[in-house]
Amino acid sequence: MSAPEVVETQPRPDTSRGKNEARRLRASGRIPAVVYGAKKDTVAVSVDPKQISRILHSDTGHNTIFDIQVGAEKAKAMIVEWQLDPMKGKLLHIDLKRIAMDQKIRVSVPIHLVGEAAGVKTQGGILDQILREVEIECLPGDIPSHIDVDVTELVFGIVLRVADLPHGGKLKFITDETQAVAHISAVKEEAVATPDAAADAAAAGPAEPEVIKKGKLDAEEEGAEPPAKK
Repeated sequence: MSAPEVVETQPRPDTSRGKNEARRLRASGRIPAVVYGAKKDTVAVSVDPKQISRILHSDTGHNTIFDIQVGAEKAKAMIVEWQLDPMKGKLLHIDLKRIAMDQKIRVSVPIHLVGEAAGVKTQGGILDQILREVEIECLPGDIPSHIDVDVTELVFGIVLRVADLPHGGKLKFITDETQAVAHISAVKEEAVATPDAAADAAAAGPAEPEVIKKGKLDAEEEGAEPPAKK
């Protein structure tokens, strides 16, 4: 799905910051956001979460470059940070960065494995993808939605690495080029419990339940400092 042509923003005065004001803003159908970058002042604004959601769910996702209108200024921008309600999954806050189209930037893009590996088709192995995204550096207009890599010749004993990914000369890999992306692994057979093992397990009693610690996710309040530039 293509991104909206222009993301319209509305200014937020400094006095509008705070939990109560953020709730009122969200209740009105908008969410707080900040716009920064390109050696210009950081501006507190509000945006339509539906527009932002369409961008995040487009083919290029958060790497999408789109036009943003901030007052009389129109600029290219990207989504760099976003917060979601941990229970409802709704957008709570967005950080937008102005982008200079003639300056290279660093982004992470997903890796897609294409084809049926020979190690799976003829050797009975399993294709194991170790790395699912790679950090690259390139001009904003050259950012791919994903990087496709052909694995049809991948067999046992061969490891596909970052250096093997196609880049067309326009991309520079920031991720270590020796890092493994995928390989063929053997099928692991499940151990069959013997009668004696089953009896021992029954005598031992039920296992203690595992306690999983859950951290509290607090939505970042608007007005927070923008993330450090890379």
